[in-house]
Amino acid sequence: MTDDLNDLKALMDQATPRADAARRAENIALAKETFAALQGSRDEVRPTAVTGPKGLWTGVKTMLNTITSPAGLTTTTTLVACGFLFITPQGQDLLRPPSAPQITMTEFDSTIPQPRIENGPLTAEELSESVVIQEAPKEGEGQLLLGPLETPEQDSGFMDRSRAEPEELPQIASDALGTQMEDAEIAEGVMDRQTTTAERRHTLGVAPSENTATVTPSVAPERLVVAPPAPTDDVAITSAQNTESFANADTNPLRIAAEEPVSTFSIDVDTAAYAVVRSSLARGQLPPAQAVRIEEMINYFPYDYPVPDAGEAPFRPTVTTFQTPWNADTLLVHIALQGRMPEIAERPALNLVFLIDTSGSMDDPAKLPLLKQSFSLMLDQMRPQDQVAIVEYAGSAGQVLAPTAATERTTILQAIQSLGAGGSTNGQGGLAQAYSLAETMAAHGEVSRIILATDGDFNVGLNDPEALKAFIADKRATGTYLSVLGFGRGNLDDATMQVLAQNGNGTAAYIDTLSEAQKVLVDQLSGALFPIASDVKVQVEFNPARIAEYRLIGYETRALRRKDFNNDTVDAGELGAGHAVTAIYEVTPVGSPAQRSDPLRYAPNTVAETSDELGFLKLRYKEPGADVSRLIELPITANGAPGTEANFATAIAGFGQLLRGDTHLGDWGYADAIALAAANRGEDAFGYRTEAVQLMRLAESLSRAE
Repeated sequence: MTDDLNDLKALMDQATPRADAARRAENIALAKETFAALQGSRDEVRPTAVTGPKGLWTGVKTMLNTITSPAGLTTTTTLVACGFLFITPQGQDLLRPPSAPQITMTEFDSTIPQPRIENGPLTAEELSESVVIQEAPKEGEGQLLLGPLETPEQDSGFMDRSRAEPEELPQIASDALGTQMEDAEIAEGVMDRQTTTAERRHTLGVAPSENTATVTPSVAPERLVVAPPAPTDDVAITSAQNTESFANADTNPLRIAAEEPVSTFSIDVDTAAYAVVRSSLARGQLPPAQAVRIEEMINYFPYDYPVPDAGEAPFRPTVTTFQTPWNADTLLVHIALQGRMPEIAERPALNLVFLIDTSGSMDDPAKLPLLKQSFSLMLDQMRPQDQVAIVEYAGSAGQVLAPTAATERTTILQAIQSLGAGGSTNGQGGLAQAYSLAETMAAHGEVSRIILATDGDFNVGLNDPEALKAFIADKRATGTYLSVLGFGRGNLDDATMQVLAQNGNGTAAYIDTLSEAQKVLVDQLSGALFPIASDVKVQVEFNPARIAEYRLIGYETRALRRKDFNNDTVDAGELGAGHAVTAIYEVTPVGSPAQRSDPLRYAPNTVAETSDELGFLKLRYKEPGADVSRLIELPITANGAPGTEANFATAIAGFGQLLRGDTHLGDWGYADAIALAAANRGEDAFGYRTEAVQLMRLAESLSRAE
């Protein structure tokens, strides 16, 4: 080490050769060009960036080329000497003249005069500030700039401290700061000085120049994590904005059993109304009365009803009668249907066509972005034998993804993520193409289903509900089911969605959160996609000798004529695997003080007077794909033993009637509904019932504020 030190001292005693002037001028010009093109700094703010490993390697290669050239050998000698000076106190003592000025490095600013080096070498800190490694935009332009260099005006033997005029950046609007800042202020106060130019541009949202490397995050599609949609700025939907329409009818009237003993309706397993109610309450508003379909609120929840035994029908009916909570002088007839849940291995292959509304009205965080997230969740539940295709529609319809095996998850996700919103809404064109594509995917024994995701705003093609009804009724003969998922508020066309789902042998749900997507498309996927019974109809004949009056709670849009029950050409609702359906009648026994109508003077004589039956239940259904229905019959008696499931369903029925402003509840209010629901939450594995209690409390508070 001593010999090496002596050799170095001897070397330093020799006169240092002057650097080649042409070489210096070339380096200075290249440095200025590189700073201006790659750094984008301004106002004499000094860039000190390294553009990543690749840029470092380019600089190292350039350095090697420089120091091995004839002109570079003298520079190499000086570098070795400088290294000795800067890393050892002895070296600094040997070479620094006592009079050498001590330069303190400060932040560079256009208002601060920059110090000049009159004599003496740079300090280690100064040299580190002077070393800039950049990746050149073209081959051969990257340079490792090291001293000694001189300016064209003065051959000082040290690095030139002047800087080229930088390229100007466009102004950037910064919402986070609440004001527009000058680019120099952003560079000085917001961005770290060691951040590369490309990273700064990416972070601030500035389009890169053609000489600037673009920072593109590389994320595998199968690992994409999308943030939940942000709430809209306008929490409350004003009347000027609101173009929503809901499918509903006047509340079912009280009927006299002696005059109209038979009640007939189609089952309904839709859940859209409950999610719309929740969405409204979350916005701080009571829902519109017409948006409340009570049967969909009741059927939103899974129930632990008795399941069918092996060899029985695909669903099992259970009837319970008990005293009405809001009227001690009436009874509730609680009718429950529980569908069988097949093993996953027994499920038929699924051919699924995503029909996605990409019109301009879907350009909202709660619409298309949430839709993409929802479908991404669903893919994990599909099996290798399942297929997926995607059709989008706006001003026109187009195929986004040809039928693809569900195992090709990355390909499917990429197709979903590629969708963007814009244009009008040609719903008819999209439906026609989706049905055509589904027909090509169908095979014997498989299930073909279209899932239409939309806000229901059809404004091109068929936009009249009756015309859509005829179109869908014709298409359902192909055996393809049509389900509808609604997204967003403000222009939600619930009426159109109901027409499509009811006439397309499918179901309708409303997705307002990612949690709801999890429930509909993951937790209850089998019920949503795999039918176990078609055209399920309910008919109840009440015994006038026992029942004076009755009313069906909900199902206003599902009413059927009496003669429709035995007509197998009349469409009705589908029951999915594992689905539960609940219907509740409030009945007034003969002689009860709650009876509102006078008894008939000339009531017909009937043998029913000798029976203890309150009524008789009939059910018709078809096996999926069958043309002829089957019949189930069951007497209704006064057994008077409600359980947890029946009581909770009753609480939700009361909640729905309160939201609709029903006059049959007397002084029974939200507090009573809350108490009944809270006491009958059961296991509540997913927290749905607990959420319902919270919504009741919120509705109670909002009702007081009106």
